[in-house]
Amino acid sequence: MNLLEIRERLSELDRQVLALVAERQRLSREVAEAKRAEGKATRDYTREREVLMQARATADSLGISPAMAEQVMRLLIRGSLATQERIRVVAGGRGGGKTALVIGGTGKMGRWFCDFLASQGYTVSVADPARRPDNAAYAYIADWKDSPLDYDLIVVATPLKIANVVLQELAERKPRGIVFDIGSLKTPLRQGIDALQSAGVKVTSVHPMFGPDTELLSGRHVIFIDMGNQEAVQAAQELFGATMAQQVVMGLDEHDRLIAYVLGLSHALNIAFFTALAESGEAAPRLAQLSSTTYDAQVDVATRVAAESPDLYFEIQHLNEYGRESLLALRGAVEKLWQSVSTGDAPQFTAMMQQGREYLAGRVRND
Repeated sequence: MNLLEIRERLSELDRQVLALVAERQRLSREVAEAKRAEGKATRDYTREREVLMQARATADSLGISPAMAEQVMRLLIRGSLATQERIRVVAGGRGGGKTALVIGGTGKMGRWFCDFLASQGYTVSVADPARRPDNAAYAYIADWKDSPLDYDLIVVATPLKIANVVLQELAERKPRGIVFDIGSLKTPLRQGIDALQSAGVKVTSVHPMFGPDTELLSGRHVIFIDMGNQEAVQAAQELFGATMAQQVVMGLDEHDRLIAYVLGLSHALNIAFFTALAESGEAAPRLAQLSSTTYDAQVDVATRVAAESPDLYFEIQHLNEYGRESLLALRGAVEKLWQSVSTGDAPQFTAMMQQGREYLAGRVRND
């Protein structure tokens, strides 16, 4: 075959591969229905391991890379799980006959919650002065204050600097339904949450530890803040009951103290990384020619951080009452590293590496 004929053959094989992927997704939907009927969990780790081991063995017999085969199968398994999870959420129908208002529903996470609630059968209304929702199925209210607030569920998905005011104003109206925010921090919302509590409103606070592009919740965490109203906490948890998300319940202050490291420290590290690169005088294309596995991995994470909202990331750093603690820890670690390198203190450098190994090994064991 000449080059053109070879390319045409490859294109045909690509179409066949995608057709098989589509067939696999169709079978995944049948698997989801069968699991639901038999009361089985969505995720079966034993079966996943069997699929991956079989793929590696098959790849080896065909003379192709087992590692590549495993990578492809992991991607297909992830797609299958996402399909099964969506079906289970829809089938759960926890919102059938219920109503929900999402304040700030045209923002990124606001839209995610609108779609998530609608998939469970909620009749969703969106209140957002920014614009109308893209989905015409959602009722639109420019200003939530014009609503009678007669909803079973109210989700506050506004920026942090607005959320506390919204929560306090909701407390004045005393809505009958469950109320929760989805803020990345909770201490800046303390006044609003306390006001709702004092008003006798069923209130909790939720932090989805994932972004709006997330399709599969397996391996993701959703944090629920216990403010003393068990009905509200349980109702919020039930929303995610059909998913594979890992649920964690904690107090308001503990949440922000831990988030200072989980989000604050990791964001700060990446901001410092790309700032150091940008101000180094070294051209990015030239550095890319000399990149390493570690450098490429760090650049990938830093690139995603740099693409996020500066306003949101500044709020996470600035508004957290516990945020300075993690930044001081980062500064102290950099100074310690500088001291060991600049003075030639190899034992101290080695001690830092060993301390890191032991800490991270403990994290893996706990996971």
